[in-house]
Amino acid sequence: MSAKAAKKRTRIQIANENKILEAARDVIAEFGFHGATIDRVAEAAGMSKPNLHYYFRTKEDLYRAVLRSTLEDWIAPLSNLDPDGDPSAELGAYIDEKLELSRRHPNASRVFANEVLRGAPILKPYLQGELRATVARKIAVIKGWIDKGALAPMDPVHLIFLIWAATQHYADFLPQVHAVMNKDALDDADYAQVSASLKHIILKGVLP
Repeated sequence: MSAKAAKKRTRIQIANENKILEAARDVIAEFGFHGATIDRVAEAAGMSKPNLHYYFRTKEDLYRAVLRSTLEDWIAPLSNLDPDGDPSAELGAYIDEKLELSRRHPNASRVFANEVLRGAPILKPYLQGELRATVARKIAVIKGWIDKGALAPMDPVHLIFLIWAATQHYADFLPQVHAVMNKDALDDADYAQVSASLKHIILKGVLP
């Protein structure tokens, strides 16, 4: 993002940034980082290339912003785990929120997955910093539930990994899901069944 845009962001600028990020997610998911040109992103966003460069100077800057916004969206539901809440309700809500993110923003998940498969060259500092710190805080919450006898003894980090893997499957491997379920698309009833199934399977394994 340009220094000028960073200093003073109006509602229109914020809306344009969000439009650019959404377009970039779709283009990068389709063509990969190297094939996702600024021209393609600008066309998908419905704006000129110079206008896009007002917000993001380089493709690398735009790519970092896409990855960062995706992780911020994903971390928010995890951050909401309430240590004083009922573990079943808290974890169930987290599963629902993560699944809904996969449903609404499948390309964001695919872009993130491709970055990780490349060794996370851009994201590694963030993964090792802010993400690790957030997960550590929520591991402490889950351990607190275990200590109270509200959850069965287990390693909380692998519970978090399991929820990530199970929910993001419906974004990263959606064509496979469609093929196995013999559907062109999943509707509200399908996602309700996915949610109920994941919560039953995962929570049954950790509730005492």
